[in-house]
Amino acid sequence: MLVRSFKAFLSLLVVQLGAYAHAGQEWPTRPIKWIVPFTAGSAPDIGARVVGDALQGVLKQPIVIENRPGAGGNVGTAMVARAQPDGYTWLYSSSPTASNMKMYRTPGYSALKDFAHISLIGTSDCLLVVNGTTGPKSIEELVSLARQNPGKLSYASGGIGTPAHIAMELFLRAAHANALHVPYKGAGPSTVAVITKEVDFSYPTFGVALPEVQGGRLRALATSGAKRNRTLPSVPTLEELGYGDSALSTFGGLSVPAGTPTPVIVKIQQALDAVLAQPAVRAKLEERGSTFVGTSTSAEYTEMIRREIEHTQAMMQTLNIQPQ
Repeated sequence: MLVRSFKAFLSLLVVQLGAYAHAGQEWPTRPIKWIVPFTAGSAPDIGARVVGDALQGVLKQPIVIENRPGAGGNVGTAMVARAQPDGYTWLYSSSPTASNMKMYRTPGYSALKDFAHISLIGTSDCLLVVNGTTGPKSIEELVSLARQNPGKLSYASGGIGTPAHIAMELFLRAAHANALHVPYKGAGPSTVAVITKEVDFSYPTFGVALPEVQGGRLRALATSGAKRNRTLPSVPTLEELGYGDSALSTFGGLSVPAGTPTPVIVKIQQALDAVLAQPAVRAKLEERGSTFVGTSTSAEYTEMIRREIEHTQAMMQTLNIQPQ
């Protein structure tokens, strides 16, 4: 009886392993949904659309970008965490995927347990911007205005706890100035708020702000990178201006629900490696403000997310920010 039971177990195991491998061989057989947990026009949305368009040619299936913003990215991220781990639902993971683990008491997911983080796609700087017509013309002028009018200036971010929010609080702390934080649902709306003069300044990702700077609707006072961005070489870095602690580089990548079959993950990684090696794709991402474009191993990307969680906790303690 015991022998028969063991044989039955082995037979079932062989069938399951065969199906597991077969799934990887056949995948994908239908359209793939790529969830971007931020608004259309945000940096993650821009990146996903550029990369998704190229991936369609490699995987021979449509990549459908679906924006699911809300709660600083938690709504869409939690949706993917609960999705079937079959390779047909992806997450455009990014810095807030990690930082929200500390910024929110109940984000609705675990960044390190609920996902297989496949690869980095790229990193991007941010731009400290003001209104292109009426805003101050330098960081020094902005700081002076904030000091002369404590609490009367306001700044926008893409949401509470986003890297831009924390970086701006560090900037104001270093400048010995105060300003009211006004959170919006993404970098796009926070940028529009500066143009329409709802707020005085903002710190959106480079790609979101760049067209508005080039069109004169926004004025860039500083960039967050370690060195000047070649697209706007006349704009100084915050580090040059003495605010190095406010420097910020955001990242984005591709993640899937935990439990997704390894053969499927390998296929996704290979496809991503192929498209990010294409000069045309790299150029499109760099034109939109990416400072680094390239893939990583799953272990490297997972470690990047883990470090961002720890960094967020340290910054919250420094600024005495409480989780929402």
